[in-house]
Amino acid sequence: MASRFADTLPERTFQYQNSLPPLPVPSLESSLSKYLDAVHPFASETEFKATVEIVRKFREGVGKELHQKLLERARDRRNWLEEWWLDTAYLEVRIPSQLNVNFGGPGPYLEHFWPPAEGSSLQRTSIITWHTLQYWDLLRMERLAPQKAGKTPLDMDQFRMLFCTCKVPGVKKDTIRNYFKTVSEGPCPSHLVVMCRGRIFTFDALFDGQILTPPELLRQLRFVKERCEREPEGDGVAALTSDERTRWAKAREHLISIDPHNKTILETIQSSLFVISLDESKPYSSPENYTNLTAAALTGNPTIRWGDKSYNSIAFSDGTFGSTCDHAPYDAMVLVSMCWYLDQQIRAAEGQWKGSDTIRQIPLPEELLFTLDEGAYSDIHHAKQQYLESTQDLQLVCYAFTAFGKSAIKQRQLHPDTFIQLAMQLAYHRLHKRPGSCYETATTRRFYHGRTETMRPCTQEAVKWCKAMMDPACDVNARRTAMFSAFNKHNKLMSEAQDGNGCDRHLLGLYLIAKEEGRPTPELFSDPLYSRSGGGGNFVLSSSLVGYTTIVGTVAPMVRHGYGFFYRIRDDRIVVSITSWKSCHETDVASLFNIFSSSMHEMLHLATTSQL
Repeated sequence: MASRFADTLPERTFQYQNSLPPLPVPSLESSLSKYLDAVHPFASETEFKATVEIVRKFREGVGKELHQKLLERARDRRNWLEEWWLDTAYLEVRIPSQLNVNFGGPGPYLEHFWPPAEGSSLQRTSIITWHTLQYWDLLRMERLAPQKAGKTPLDMDQFRMLFCTCKVPGVKKDTIRNYFKTVSEGPCPSHLVVMCRGRIFTFDALFDGQILTPPELLRQLRFVKERCEREPEGDGVAALTSDERTRWAKAREHLISIDPHNKTILETIQSSLFVISLDESKPYSSPENYTNLTAAALTGNPTIRWGDKSYNSIAFSDGTFGSTCDHAPYDAMVLVSMCWYLDQQIRAAEGQWKGSDTIRQIPLPEELLFTLDEGAYSDIHHAKQQYLESTQDLQLVCYAFTAFGKSAIKQRQLHPDTFIQLAMQLAYHRLHKRPGSCYETATTRRFYHGRTETMRPCTQEAVKWCKAMMDPACDVNARRTAMFSAFNKHNKLMSEAQDGNGCDRHLLGLYLIAKEEGRPTPELFSDPLYSRSGGGGNFVLSSSLVGYTTIVGTVAPMVRHGYGFFYRIRDDRIVVSITSWKSCHETDVASLFNIFSSSMHEMLHLATTSQL
């Protein structure tokens, strides 16, 4: 009886954490073989021969030793990469993270019950905040179902980082402060921070242990908004979070030195559930064109978002929404999962609050006022200028491709994600007349504390197919054969990467062991082909499938002459967000999207004729 009862109990959010397998270390042979395969499209025959020799020497010499050391490290840890990845990819990076590292995106709610509408912003913000607090409560109670790939549980640890989490700048390296606790672990901070017109307010989201209702939240938000409208703008201290990391770390130390109360305010912001940004702009968008909203989320007013918070919920004054999030503590799928939940809840309730309108005697929001001096004002001014200049350089489009979507692709027995990746490869090849080194995110969450592995879509098979598509002398059968070969290679590499058998994280581990031991950098990493093929964070195309929901987001390009390319796939459409830098005259997001669209049509036609 007891065992039968146990089968019917709902699964708890974090219940599989202790039974997840450790992150594996691939064999040296397989990683180096994959690496050679990946660099081939970017090399002349002479260059490739030289790289083959460099790899042989590495495999037989220093690489073998480093690999043994890595295996030793993996024996003591359930995830040999976790700490290294956090440091190398995020915490040691010194460039401003708000634009270069954070991800941002538009809320999809305008597609149903919340189209842009004057005077609707605070009402809608109170409802979406309430639903977000319900999600926090699900996590606290561990009632959010653990995610799975088929029947295999996925690591849920990153979900602990969504609320009450903040990155704190350091002179050489940042840290992550996480204040979240489940109910069984103890008390968790329950206050929200609201930013409006350069000012910062806080209030508790609980009263007598109960989450505030939308009417109560609305009263709090109105209080903040009305005060900010009738009084002068605030000092905009939040803009400091958009500066270069070491500079922000020193500015933060200076703030604390002026007045110990400033440290208390910083702690209040850091430990808050999340930040609500009341933004006065109206970035008009539609289901077919999300460009303005996406750009406003990623590059909007720096004085009303805390760039280091794991979640800033941005409420625009036309009743639309966006978000910007620090990428260090978690990957985008955490936010996608929550926003998809919000979208479903808002849709189910037709965008309304149908509960009680009673407002309890709750304390009013409190303003958080920093004590500032000349030096602090100067730091804020510098941060704003730097942010303004860099955001003006970002070029972005976010369009819906509406000719077809997942249904049509799956009818042709093809993988929708691979389909889009190959269309992107062809578009880049056509626009730039050369292959584009490309990063696609592969999840490794089936392992303990797994995050991501690099899948490299610019395979020899993809390049061969692109050349066939661009060669007028090549017939349709040869093109189709080349396309299916490219599909098969992509699917195989993606599956291996998700199984922890990519090559990039392994090579990073070998590089970091050499660095930690004070050894000279192995020649493999200084070989020009290493960076030309994308190694060391040099991918020209930085891409990711954001999922099969209504949620899309975007990130700035990885390199100056590159693109960010992010997309979501629905049955009837694909929404694509592309970024580049205006200061690079070679790249152009609108041209890439247009050629991508025509490539999609050609591919579908090619796949259709194969079924006739």
